[in-house]
Amino acid sequence: MTGDLMPAVLVSDGAKKGEWNEVGIRMVPKPSLEEGEVLVGVEACSVNRADLLQRRGLYPPPPGASQVMGLDFAGSIVGIGPGASGWKEGDRVFGLVGGGGYGRYVAAPADNLVPIPENLSFVEAAAVAEVFFTAYYNVFMLAGAHEGERLLLHGAGSGVGTAAVQLARCFGMETIVTAGSDDKLGRARELGATHGINYKKEDFASRTMEITGWEGIDVVLDWIGASYLNKHLTVLKTKGRLVLIGLMGGSSGEINLASVVGKRLRIIGSVLRAQSRQEKAEITRGFINDVLPLLAEGRVRPVIDRVFPITQVEEAHHYLRQGDLFGKVVLTWESYQAE
Repeated sequence: MTGDLMPAVLVSDGAKKGEWNEVGIRMVPKPSLEEGEVLVGVEACSVNRADLLQRRGLYPPPPGASQVMGLDFAGSIVGIGPGASGWKEGDRVFGLVGGGGYGRYVAAPADNLVPIPENLSFVEAAAVAEVFFTAYYNVFMLAGAHEGERLLLHGAGSGVGTAAVQLARCFGMETIVTAGSDDKLGRARELGATHGINYKKEDFASRTMEITGWEGIDVVLDWIGASYLNKHLTVLKTKGRLVLIGLMGGSSGEINLASVVGKRLRIIGSVLRAQSRQEKAEITRGFINDVLPLLAEGRVRPVIDRVFPITQVEEAHHYLRQGDLFGKVVLTWESYQAE
């Protein structure tokens, strides 16, 4: 590498909204450090469904964020910016960013970083970042889930699903998961899911009520949206919480407000990417306190489906797009050689 340039993955110039635009590695300026930031040499990053939306022009980076793709990273600190404290060069860290995770280097606020436990590699840490943060923040910080409650999760084989199941188990919760194959349900049970529902064979709402003895669910983590909305309101018990983190099944629908009022339900919309540095710092502090010890002790672990070299980012995106996976897809810079 020469000068202040670095390789990074970007969506092609002239990208069109709604189309499957090309992505590729280009040489771009290495990030400069602002107040309170550190520079991380990225070793691995994960592939998230938000990346697929971004390359289609449907989920752009927040204002001021890097145009380089990628919402998370794992690597070593190689530079300390003005006003940054608590870290030194060589420290192994992982974290979330509004953009830039697919770069060879990324600038990140010092208070948004998490130390990598000794028992995790860079690839494993990259598989932790987005999904364990998402599960922890939405289920436990926002919804306030706690011991003795029930959680309903869709997509048992997704990264967030595999993370949430394990955290719920550690925090003493009963978890009902759905998936389209019995194999994924079996693997989810191995991670700690209490019950599994094959949505291709059974109606998940009716089966959920049967499993709970018609009591219902305390918390639903929902990335489906409109098509499941009324079923979720049906299965939620009094004072239940529905946390919306995605809209794969549509963004608009009609609901019975009498059910919301009568059962005193809470519908919570949530997104991590657009949150401020201060908000992310608060989430990071909670994560370090509540989740990092579980990772260090091996009580929860990242589930990795496949690892691709960064040069095969196109193949990695297509693999995630197909959807037949269990756990995370990770990109690594380990074997990269600049042309």
